[in-house]
Amino acid sequence: MSQANVDLIRGLYEAFARGDAPAILGAMDPNIVWNEAENFPYSDRNPYVGPMAVAEGVFGRIGTEWDQFQAVPDEILDAGDTVVALGRYSGTYKATGKKMNAQFAHVWRVSGGKVTAFQQYTDTAQAVAATQG
Repeated sequence: MSQANVDLIRGLYEAFARGDAPAILGAMDPNIVWNEAENFPYSDRNPYVGPMAVAEGVFGRIGTEWDQFQAVPDEILDAGDTVVALGRYSGTYKATGKKMNAQFAHVWRVSGGKVTAFQQYTDTAQAVAATQG
């Protein structure tokens, strides 16, 4: 089952890159618990519960506030029902014109072929610096 979980998460990053919201939301459990890293600009509503809360509170904000935002995994680690992705964020914050290029670690929890939980870890100082004028 763990290879299926890795494939699910790899597919999510591919869907992010395509902007395929139905695929992203469809991979989430109806009761997903999503947490942005402490002090990250979008941690203000933690935890996000349910796909629509994630879509509106995280992805909607990213889509309107950033140009060319990307989350690109360099490595995806198989830990059974937990999948860890290591990679980098990049993008330009529209309001300030400042760029971000920050490391991330994402911890995904999977059950029954759906993502049940997400925890982000990243260089929050870079994100805050990009979003402040």
